[in-house]
Amino acid sequence: MNEGLFGALALTAATVGSLHSIAPDHWVPFAAVARARGWSAARTARVTLLCGFGHVTVSAALGLLALVLGREVLERFGSRMESVAGLLMIAFGLIYGTWGLRRAAGVKVHGHSHSHYDHVHDPSKATITGMFLLFCADPCVAVVPIMVAAAPLRASEILALVVVYELATLGAMVALVLPARAGMNVLKAHWLDHYGDAAAGAVIVIVGVVVAGLGW
Repeated sequence: MNEGLFGALALTAATVGSLHSIAPDHWVPFAAVARARGWSAARTARVTLLCGFGHVTVSAALGLLALVLGREVLERFGSRMESVAGLLMIAFGLIYGTWGLRRAAGVKVHGHSHSHYDHVHDPSKATITGMFLLFCADPCVAVVPIMVAAAPLRASEILALVVVYELATLGAMVALVLPARAGMNVLKAHWLDHYGDAAAGAVIVIVGVVVAGLGW
């Protein structure tokens, strides 16, 4: 009986992991920032995997905690975190876009890419850190009932479900991000190169508004 339960939950975990990654907040920000920062496909994939790992690990942790603290408590907590995810993305986009405008102004004034006004020597690291924290604060509550339903299973089987969920989510995110990055790189314009970070910030704000409005 448990074998049938494990198979059904594994299929559910893979489905939930891959389908919830279709939401634009799971791939558009990475593609936009990659275009602005000039990241290679490999670096874009690494950043996506890093942030996605934070996202799914927090989600899985909530699911495991639900086994101890109860499903309703964790679902309420997770839902509250999800409800502010769009607002956090809007805030991140505004901060990143504002920084992009200042950086573009600095480049225009000084004639090179070093930003003297804030002494940011490697803005990509700060960007990646911000995105990682953003995605850690945006768990997927849909995994909670899967973990609760897995209570009769062995610990090794529950861990396997977590792995299935994480692999499905990360695989779907990378599969969506890389083509989107390639598509954005086709766009060639001087203003886009000059104001790329500001444009990426605007795109992230729009995605945040959509997420907040639709309640994803």
